[in-house]
Amino acid sequence: MTAILPVAQSEIFYPSADGEPVAETYDHLYVLLTTLEVLKQYLADTQATVLANQFMYYAQGYPKLRVAPDVMVIFDVTPGGRDNYKIWEEGQVPSVIFEMTSSGTKDQDQIFKKTLYEQLGVKEYWLFDPKREWQEEQLRGYRLRGEIYEPISDNRSEPLKLRLQAEGRLINFYREDTAEKLLIPGELAQALRQEVVARQQAEAQAEQERQRAEAERQRAEEAQAQVEQLKARLRSLGIPDTE
Repeated sequence: MTAILPVAQSEIFYPSADGEPVAETYDHLYVLLTTLEVLKQYLADTQATVLANQFMYYAQGYPKLRVAPDVMVIFDVTPGGRDNYKIWEEGQVPSVIFEMTSSGTKDQDQIFKKTLYEQLGVKEYWLFDPKREWQEEQLRGYRLRGEIYEPISDNRSEPLKLRLQAEGRLINFYREDTAEKLLIPGELAQALRQEVVARQQAEAQAEQERQRAEAERQRAEEAQAQVEQLKARLRSLGIPDTE
């Protein structure tokens, strides 16, 4: 009888792709990418990473035990992207996971993934239905209490310190401390353009003021020169300076 030896961990292959499409529809893809970029910008200066539609492996040595959250936020890890995410290597479970759900994925999203994320200890799980295909509430959140998810009634994310709001076919995010909205990429680009225009206008106005001040200085110097010339002529005529 031939003995079957265990496969060394270094020989186990953990794929980073499966050939499946990233999202079902344009709306699902758009909200996925927008959420990714908004949260990346928001967490840019923190010890965290935001990943989207990448395999998360949760059992070492078992590459088939994997899931690909639409967007996941992991704190206390090295910032930056990964081809995949292995929990045992990183030492951290995602704190927040978003799934952009549809009628075709609702069973997996609200049963299998919800149960899995509970068991893994993911603090918050959010389901967003961009096309309003099956959820009465377009945005639905769950927060881990003990070992069980409970519905989030106020749309606040405790780990992110943000308030979430479904608006159209996007999730918008608002800071809890200032109520300021986190701009999506298009809004951010427009704000940057407006900032550039405002700066150019301010620079042009400052240049106009500088030129006006320079012209006033030159006129004052010319007037003073004329006064000095007049005084010199009066003195040459023997008329004393009255000053």
